[in-house]
Amino acid sequence: MSPTATISPALTPTATLPLTAAPALTSRILINAPVHVVRRILLDPSAIPEWNPAFRAITAPATATANLPYPIETRDGLLGHYEFRSIIGTRIEAQWDVPGFTEHQLWELSPYNYGTHVRHTVEHRGNLTSLLRPAFASAASLRLNRLAQRAENRASTTRTL
Repeated sequence: MSPTATISPALTPTATLPLTAAPALTSRILINAPVHVVRRILLDPSAIPEWNPAFRAITAPATATANLPYPIETRDGLLGHYEFRSIIGTRIEAQWDVPGFTEHQLWELSPYNYGTHVRHTVEHRGNLTSLLRPAFASAASLRLNRLAQRAENRASTTRTL
């Protein structure tokens, strides 16, 4: 199943949001790997640049700690921080910031037969939002495709052992 992107009505901008906020974008995919495999990948901050095209580098351990900022470098050379804001079961909230730009991420995992249904929502804020919007228009779907490939490869290796 390929990911589909939709505007999330619950997170669309209102008059109280700054003009530099973009509507939240939600993408979904069914990954042919169990929830624990997908969750383990999402919670390995040291490997995020391997499947998330926004990042060139991140200085972090292999296991996430909530509310601990990890230094990042984006693919465009901007420096900032990535932080897991909340890790509760199969719901993971994270945020990354560089000067003038913030992305809030929500990952929701649900078991589906042998696989995992993943819902990924992103919301952008900051002065660079308008400028970077075209680059991030398909970011959630691209992340999901790369995450799926990584999880399915890991799951198939586990099944053959």
